Amino acid sequence: MTRLNVYIALYLLTASLIALGLAQTVSAQTTKIEGTIKARRGEIMILTTSSSPSVPVYLTDSTQVGQVQGLLQARRKAMSMAALIPGLQVKVEGTLNEQGQLIATSVSFKGNDLEDAQKIEAGMHETKEELQKQKEELKAQNETLQQQQAQLAEHHEKIAANKAAVDAAIARFGQLDDYYIFDEVVVYFANGKTSVDQKYVPQLLALTEKAKTVDGYVIEVKGYASSVGSVALNQQLSEDRADAVTNILTQQGHIPLTRMLAPGAMGEAHQVGEDKTEKGQAENRRVVIRLLQNKGIAGV
Repeated sequence: MTRLNVYIALYLLTASLIALGLAQTVSAQTTKIEGTIKARRGEIMILTTSSSPSVPVYLTDSTQVGQVQGLLQARRKAMSMAALIPGLQVKVEGTLNEQGQLIATSVSFKGNDLEDAQKIEAGMHETKEELQKQKEELKAQNETLQQQQAQLAEHHEKIAANKAAVDAAIARFGQLDDYYIFDEVVVYFANGKTSVDQKYVPQLLALTEKAKTVDGYVIEVKGYASSVGSVALNQQLSEDRADAVTNILTQQGHIPLTRMLAPGAMGEAHQVGEDKTEKGQAENRRVVIRLLQNKGIAGV
């Protein structure tokens, strides 16, 4: 081989290595998108962006979730991955895998955006309570009509129509928003306390075992406090109570973080008991845990 041929071969080899390095650099480039969380399906988060109504983002246990704080948004507070709830405005950084899927390395959001999303979630819960009340009223009406059926044959058609309305209300109760509600556990706390009474642990572990039989399940945890004391203290109490329950679900029940949905600190929001009485205050010091299944995964 002549010296010229050697130079040409070396040149071509160098060019190939440079091209390969550039290709690897391009493939590993970070992708950034902004949007609103449309839905959560376990480890998959669906975003609505300015350019697309449905962008899937894949979460892993190494995905960093943070809340930006401060006037210039220069500070970042680490948050639980389950704080990524529908309605939340987020910024996502990640990389594309070989299948073209966006794998999130970090997700960030503003504090006031999280508060707005949690208020939306609280409103949805109030809607569920109203539907439950309607279901109970319709069921009571149906029972009354059934008692009169033997004596009032002419009312058969009315009874049948009322039964259909009851069935529709039951279906709505179990299919709120994008999820089916499979089970619910409520844990109550002593005044000013955040530790979980051991008597609730078997109920929580039973829920985790049931969850593992449900395809595509997620678990929602929301903490509440009575209105006794300062608003700031009650907000912290509700957060600490939700965290205490979440720890039992993940550490003892072995539920992956990607299956935990919105461990929200609701503070004094949605009081269910009369806070002027000790009984009402005790009812408000609670954490509500729900086992959910996404309707899309269920095939609806």
